[in-house]
Amino acid sequence: MGKVIAIANQKGGVGKTTTAINLAACVAILEKKVLLIDADPQANSSSGVGIFEDAIDASLYDCLVNDVPVHEAIYETETPNLHLLPSNIDLVGAELELPNRNKREYVLKEVLKQVKDDYDFIFIDCLPSLGLITINALVAADSVIVPVQCEYFSLEGLGKLQSTLNLVKKNYNPNLDIEGILLSMYDQRLRLANIVVNEVRDFYGSKVFNTIIHRNSKVSEAPNMHLPVIMYDAGSRGTVNFLNLAKEFLERNGYKVSLGAEE
Repeated sequence: MGKVIAIANQKGGVGKTTTAINLAACVAILEKKVLLIDADPQANSSSGVGIFEDAIDASLYDCLVNDVPVHEAIYETETPNLHLLPSNIDLVGAELELPNRNKREYVLKEVLKQVKDDYDFIFIDCLPSLGLITINALVAADSVIVPVQCEYFSLEGLGKLQSTLNLVKKNYNPNLDIEGILLSMYDQRLRLANIVVNEVRDFYGSKVFNTIIHRNSKVSEAPNMHLPVIMYDAGSRGTVNFLNLAKEFLERNGYKVSLGAEE
C-alpha cells in the first residue's frame, strides 16, 4: 500500500510546488511508482509536468465533488513512473461544495483508497492556506514534508504550521507525522540564509532533511518547459539537489539507493 505524503506550508512562496514536482519526479526516476496530486486550483503542478486543462477529461475536483472514479482522472506524464491527478480552477468550487458532504474532511482519503495499492508513493501538492481542501490532504496523508525558504519570515510560518498539524492530529488524523522539513531556495552567500539553516536544525533536529535545495536557474526555468528539472537538465545542480533529496527520502522509508552524483 502506497504511502501518502502531503507537501504543505501555510506560507506561500517557499518552493512547495517546486518541491512536489521535482521530488515526485526524482523518486519516480529512481524506479518507484509515483502519483502526484495537484490540490491547488492554480494547477501549477499539473502544468509543471506537462498536463494542461484542455487535455483532461476529469480532475481532482470531479473525484471529490462528482464521485468520478479516480482512475478516470489519472494521467501519465513524460517522466517514467510518474502519474498525475490534475487540478484546474474548478477546485475553488470544492471549498464551497464539500461542506455539504458527510464526513467532509475525509473525502480525499476515501478517494485515495481506490489507488493506494497501485503506487509506492503519493505526493499531494497543497494550497498555501488552511481551507477544506488542505485539511482533506492532511487527513489523507501519512506524513507531511514542509518546505521552508531560508529567510526569517519562514520561521514564523513554520511555527504556525506546527500548530495546524497538531490540531489535525488531535481531531482527524492521530497518525499524521512530519516526514521532514526541507530547507529550500538557499543562497549560501547570504548570512541570513545560514542563520535560518542553523536555527531550523537546532530546533527540529533530525526532522530536518540533510539535503538543502539551493537556488538554481535550471529549477526556475524547468516549469516554463513544463518539465521537472531532471527531465529538463539532468546535469544541473538543481537536479543533483532533488536526486539527493529523493535518495534521502527513500532511505528514510527503508529503501537502499545508490547515486552516481553526490554534492
